[in-house]
Amino acid sequence: MKICLVTTFPPSTGGLSEYGFHIAQELQRNPFLNLTVLADQLPSDHVELDGFSVLRCWSFDDPGSVIRLTRTLRRLKPDVVWFNLLFSTFGRNPLIAFSGLMTPLLARLSGRYTHVTLHHLMDTVELKDAGIRHEGLYRMAGAIATRMLLLSNSVSVLMPGYRKILNDKYGRDNVHLRAHGILTRRPELPDFARRGAPHRILAFGKWGTYKRLELMIEAFDLLLEQVPDAKLVIAGGDHPQAAGYTASMKERCAHNPNIEFCGYVPEEELGNVFQSSTVAVMPYSSSTGCSGVAHLACAYGVPIICADLSDFRQMAQGEDLAIEFYPPGDARGLADCLAQFLQNPEKQRAMAEQNFSAALRMTMPNVVQKYLRHFELQQRVQTLRHISRVRRLPRWIPSKSLLLRLMTRNSLSWSRRSALLHTTWNGDDRSLLDGNHNGRGKLNGTGVSVDSDDVARRSWSGRRDGAGGVTPTRETAENQSNKDEQSQSSKNPSAVNFPNQGDPEQSETEERRDGQMPSFMSIRSDNGRGNHSQHGTDTLGSGGDGRGRERAS
Repeated sequence: MKICLVTTFPPSTGGLSEYGFHIAQELQRNPFLNLTVLADQLPSDHVELDGFSVLRCWSFDDPGSVIRLTRTLRRLKPDVVWFNLLFSTFGRNPLIAFSGLMTPLLARLSGRYTHVTLHHLMDTVELKDAGIRHEGLYRMAGAIATRMLLLSNSVSVLMPGYRKILNDKYGRDNVHLRAHGILTRRPELPDFARRGAPHRILAFGKWGTYKRLELMIEAFDLLLEQVPDAKLVIAGGDHPQAAGYTASMKERCAHNPNIEFCGYVPEEELGNVFQSSTVAVMPYSSSTGCSGVAHLACAYGVPIICADLSDFRQMAQGEDLAIEFYPPGDARGLADCLAQFLQNPEKQRAMAEQNFSAALRMTMPNVVQKYLRHFELQQRVQTLRHISRVRRLPRWIPSKSLLLRLMTRNSLSWSRRSALLHTTWNGDDRSLLDGNHNGRGKLNGTGVSVDSDDVARRSWSGRRDGAGGVTPTRETAENQSNKDEQSQSSKNPSAVNFPNQGDPEQSETEERRDGQMPSFMSIRSDNGRGNHSQHGTDTLGSGGDGRGRERAS
C-alpha cells in the first residue's frame, strides 16, 4: 500500500509536527507500506530526519500550497492520502487556511482514497481565548470548511463529543472515533524513586494563547505557603502567535528560585522531564481538542491536574485517565488541589498506575494499526462494489473486463499482500508448552491428525496421581525430535500437559486397569460424510474402506 501523509513534520515546529512524526515513524516500520511525507517547507539549510521519504511541497501561509499539493499527489498516485490537520494547519491568514482545507476534497476528486484526522472543531473552539475578532464570520467559514472536510472518504476525530456534533449537526456517517495515542511505542513504568522530596510540578506546552502561565504562577505562590519545598518546572516554548511570551514570563519570575524554565524539550529528553515530575498541570483557559500533553503524561505514568473543561472531562471518561479537576481561572482552587494531592502519597501512586494502565491501551502501534485496518477494508469494499456493478450489467455489453479495470484502477489489487502486521505489540514471540509457538504456522503440537477426522491420536501412557490428574511419561515418536531440541527443564516428568482437557466425550472406561491409559482415544467422531467412526481411527485395513463402512470382500 502506498500512503502519502500530509502533515507538518520535524524539524518544523508547526502545529501537530510531533504527532505527524510519530504516525510516520510507525508507518515507516511496516515493510508492506510505501510512505511519503508531504510536509511544510523549511529554509534550505535544514537537515531532514534519517529514514523518511519527505517531500516539502507546501508552505505555511502560502496561497499556492493547494496547487503544489494537488500536483504532487497526481504525480505520486498513492493508494491513500492521509491528512493530519488543524483548521490552522495551512496558514494564519483566514483565506489561505480556508483554501488549504480544500485539499482533501480535491484529492478525493482526483480518484485518491482520502482520510482526514481532525484534531479539533471550530464549533467547540473558544475564539476569544485565541485572540480572534469577527467571531461570527469565523464560525460561518468554519462550518463551510467542516463540510468540505467531511466530503473526504473518511474522517477521524479524537473526542466522542466531536463525532456526535459531526453526526447530528452535519449529518455525516463517515466519521470515526479514534484514540489519540501516547506518542511512543510503549509506555514507561512510573519511577517513584525519582518523585517527591522535593515535589516537581510540571507545566508543559506551547504558551501564550489559551495556554497561559499567569494563573499557574499565582497558584504556585499560594502553594508554597503549604508545601515550601515544591518546585515548578515550565517546559516548552512560545505559541507561533505569541512570540516572546515565555521570555517575558521568565524575566518576571527571575527572583523565585523554585521556578525553573526549561524551554523547548527535545524528544530524547521527554522521559527525563516527565519521570522526575510528581504531577503534570494543564492551566488552560480553554481547550482545542484532545490534549497531547495529557497523553505524554500517561506514557510515563504521571498524574494530571487540569482545568474543569468539557473536552478534558470527555477525554478522562472516554479513556479512563486519572485526572483531578479545579475550577477554571481559580488560582486558589488550583493551589488547594495541588496541596491536597502532594500531601497524599497513596493517591499519587494510584493515579500514576491508572494512567500507566490507560497508556498500555493507546500505544502508537495499536493506534496506527487500526487506521491501516480501516484503510484496507474500505479499499476492498470499494473494489467489491465496482465488481458487483459490472456483474449486474447485461451480457451483451462488450469489454466488461476492460470497463472493470478502468473502474478499479485506483483500488487496491486483490493480489497485493495485506499491509497489516499480525504481531504482538512489543515484538516478543514467546514459546508455549511442549515447544509450541505463537501462531504464524509454527504450531508443533503433540497430537497427530488421523485420516482427516480431526481426531488427534495421542500415543502416550501415564499414571493417575493422587489428585485425580494424569502425569504423562511418554510421547509419540513423531514428536520426539521436537522434544530433543528443548531445554532440560521441558523433559521434567512433572511438566504440565493436559492432552485430554476439552474432550467431554472421554468415558470413564478409558481410565481402567491399574490407571494405565490406552494408546489412543476411543472417540465416536463424524468424518464429514454423514458416517461415524466407532473406533477413533478409520484404518485402511482389511474390511475397511477408510470411510467408516465395511468393504466388500
